[in-house]
Amino acid sequence: MLTKRIIPCLDIDEGRVVKGVSFIDLKDAGDPRELAILYDDQGADELVFLDITASVYDRNIMIDVVKSVSEEVFIPLTVGGGVRSLSDIRGLLEAGADKVSLNTAAIKNPELVSKASSFFGAQCIVAAIDVKRKVGRGTYVDSANLADKSIEIDASTQWEVYIRGGRDATGIDALKWCKRVEELGAGEILLTSMDSDGQLFGYDLDLLSSVSENVNIPLIASGGAGAPHHLLEAFQKGKADAVLAASIFHFGDYSVREVKDYLSSKGILIRRTN
Repeated sequence: MLTKRIIPCLDIDEGRVVKGVSFIDLKDAGDPRELAILYDDQGADELVFLDITASVYDRNIMIDVVKSVSEEVFIPLTVGGGVRSLSDIRGLLEAGADKVSLNTAAIKNPELVSKASSFFGAQCIVAAIDVKRKVGRGTYVDSANLADKSIEIDASTQWEVYIRGGRDATGIDALKWCKRVEELGAGEILLTSMDSDGQLFGYDLDLLSSVSENVNIPLIASGGAGAPHHLLEAFQKGKADAVLAASIFHFGDYSVREVKDYLSSKGILIRRTN
């Protein structure tokens, strides 16, 4: 049985770590390099860096941040935000990233996922998917170029995919898109519930279990962790392979080590550190 992973998430906005609620009301949470070193020392299994406004403001990928962090920490780094091409992916990997996440670019150009997976290996490619519970029928963003209309939302859809930092609805059914990125060659899925993000009430367990039952690649749960038992629920009820968390770590409520001790006491198989 594979060990479960605990992954602090560092959302980056103009070089600083920030944290908001449902993708808005961002608050400064610190320096990315300093926090990365802290979480490495605490025993985090991986780190995720996401430039959450790169796609909105057409900003370039954060090569300098990746270089500075990769020189200091020795756990896997996943980096996303502003990635638009194979050249961008290569640049991040050469700068020290171990994986690259694709979100907006994957929706606009699904072929990028398959090309990146073939060229760099599926283990390097993470499909980051931001979703909201459906409140009405969405429409495709103008720049989306998807020939497969079978992934549109319909009457049975519960969750819709959003892009550009949660600003644009796509009209795409989240469950269908998760299956599609697996077919395209993504190595794992980073699934964020925008409804739960920053709320501290726990992950969207219905969403997690629905996706985990329908895909065969690792699923990373994101959005909503406020206490250690929320991570436990994501593993036990949501069937996630890894959990992403931000608020509970950034603001000192819990350390990674404390969370790992708790999960281990509940029978979750995790990687132990000193």
